[in-house]
Amino acid sequence: MSMMTRPVPLLAVLALSSALLGACGSSEAAAADDAPRRTGTVASGLEVPWGLAFLPRGGALVSERDSGQILRLDGRGSATPVATIGDIDAAGEGGLLGLALEPGVDPGWLYAYYTGLQDNRIVRMTWDGSTLGAPEPVLTGIPKNVFHDGGRIAFGPDGMLYVATGDAGDESSAQDPESLAGKVLRITPDGDVPDDNPFPGSPVFTLGHRNVQGLAFDGEGRLWASEFGAKDADELNLLTAGGNYGWPEVEGMGSDPAFINPVTTWEPTSTASPSGITVLDDTVYVASLRGERLWQVPLSGPDQYRAAAVPLPDLGRLRTVATTPDGRSLWLATSNRDGRGDPAAKDDRIVVLR
Repeated sequence: MSMMTRPVPLLAVLALSSALLGACGSSEAAAADDAPRRTGTVASGLEVPWGLAFLPRGGALVSERDSGQILRLDGRGSATPVATIGDIDAAGEGGLLGLALEPGVDPGWLYAYYTGLQDNRIVRMTWDGSTLGAPEPVLTGIPKNVFHDGGRIAFGPDGMLYVATGDAGDESSAQDPESLAGKVLRITPDGDVPDDNPFPGSPVFTLGHRNVQGLAFDGEGRLWASEFGAKDADELNLLTAGGNYGWPEVEGMGSDPAFINPVTTWEPTSTASPSGITVLDDTVYVASLRGERLWQVPLSGPDQYRAAAVPLPDLGRLRTVATTPDGRSLWLATSNRDGRGDPAAKDDRIVVLR
C-alpha cells in the first residue's frame, strides 16, 4: 500500500562553530527549582518498555522490547495488547524498540523499529484507533548485533522520519558512508530517500555515531540526539545535516575540525548511559540507564548546556521520556527488567512527572 508524502523543505539547522561547542556543559549542576516532580503512575508490570507514541484521541502506544508486544495505555493504569511482532530477535539490546505515529493523520500509520532475524528494520502498520494492521516493511538492511542496535525513531517538523542506528559492534561502519550503521537516517514515510538529503541518493543524515537511542526536536525545529560513549564520555549532540560526529576517531570532546563536538558530555559514562530524550520548555530531558537519573539540560539561560539531575529516587534504570501532547507533563519509562537492572515488584513502570 502506498501513501502520499508531503514534500516540505528540510528545516535549516545551523552548524555550531567549534568554539561555541567547546563551551559545552559537562559537570552536574544543582537541580533546578522548576524540576519536574513525580505525580502518578501510568502503567506498571510492563516488560522492558521502549518506544512510546501518544495517540491523537488520548492515551498512548508502548512497545515491549523482549515480548514484541505493542500495548495501548489509557493513562489511568490500563495496558491492553493490540499487536505482537513475531519475528523479533530480542537477544542483548535488540528486540522491539522505537515507535512513531505519523503526525497529522488519524487514522494513519504506526512505525516501529525492531531487530529481526537478519537485520534491524523499520515497518509500519495501519492504526484505525483500536487495532493495528500487519507490518509492512519500510526500510530493511540496517546492521544488527547483540549490542549497539540504536532503535529510536521520530518524525520531524518537515514530515520526514528520522532513524537512529548503532554501529552494531563494527566501529568502522560509523564512518562508512555506504553503511546504515552508526548513523541517523532521514527517509520519507514511504521509505524513500528525500531529494534534499545531504548525501544524494543516500538516507544518511549524519554519521560518526556509536549508539544513538534518543532523538527529539526542539521548538526551533533543531534535532537533538543522545549517544552512548564507550568509556570516556556520553554525549548530547545537536545534529546538522551531513555532520560527522567523530566515532570511533573521537569520543566526547575533540580538536579535529572535521568532527562536530557534543554540546554536553557526561564523564564518566557511569553517570548517564543516555537513552530516550524529549524537549520541553527549551530544556532537553535525558533518561539515563546506568546513571539511573533523569537529566535536564537547559538550551538557553545562565546554565545553558549544564546537565542537572532531577531528584527521582527509587526508579532505577530509565529508558524513555516523552512530552505529553498538552505540553504539561512528562511520561518516564523504567528499564529494570532488561537484564541489567534490579527490578522492583511493580517494574517496569511508566510514571508521570509534572
